[in-house]
Amino acid sequence: MEEDVTSENFEMKLNVSAKEFLKEAAKWAYFLSILGFIGIGFIVLAALFAGSLFAFMGNMNPEMGKFGAMGGSFITVLYLLLAALYFFPIYYLNKFATNAKMALRDNDSESLSASLEYLKSHYKFIGILSLVILCLYLFIFVGVLIAALALKV
Repeated sequence: MEEDVTSENFEMKLNVSAKEFLKEAAKWAYFLSILGFIGIGFIVLAALFAGSLFAFMGNMNPEMGKFGAMGGSFITVLYLLLAALYFFPIYYLNKFATNAKMALRDNDSESLSASLEYLKSHYKFIGILSLVILCLYLFIFVGVLIAALALKV
């Protein structure tokens, strides 16, 4: 019981090299978050232009019929959903970087704690997303395997 009380009162101090490592990590995280926001902008632009391109192709090619307009809308919605999904880890990374820089500048442990919370959220989001994508790949693989076996029979 006494061990829990002392661990709650324990305050960690960062030495000079740890502060430098955190400062450099914050700079790179900020740079990567800016690139991420630019990438999100490109995804949104691609969503708008891909939808217009499919709709235009549908109007120019009568054989495509309604697929052009419907395909354009589908692509637009899909890309906008991807941009929204990509936004959250980039936002968390940006908040980590800005809070870490502020914490080191002002020697503020509350900002450091907030920055580490955003870093945790960033990695948690990426981890869950990776698991979802791996499961999706597994389902696709099993589906293709079943389809190949069904066609062989």
